Amino acid sequence: MTTRTMCKWYPVCPMKLYYEAGRLDKRWVETYCWGDWESCIRYQMEERGEWHPDWMLPDGSIDESLKQVM
Repeated sequence: MTTRTMCKWYPVCPMKLYYEAGRLDKRWVETYCWGDWESCIRYQMEERGEWHPDWMLPDGSIDESLKQVM
């Protein structure tokens, strides 16, 4: 069994807040934040210092419904 590491950005990522608020399906955090976070578009952009909206999902798609949560 492989040990999964959490994305270093997860504690401050809006995805964590959306998930804890019940607005984001668990599959997002399991797949990206607690799994293959290097394939997360948000992670990649953060590492490059590029701006991205809080409501951009890990696959790079935009979920306007999350805009009202923050």
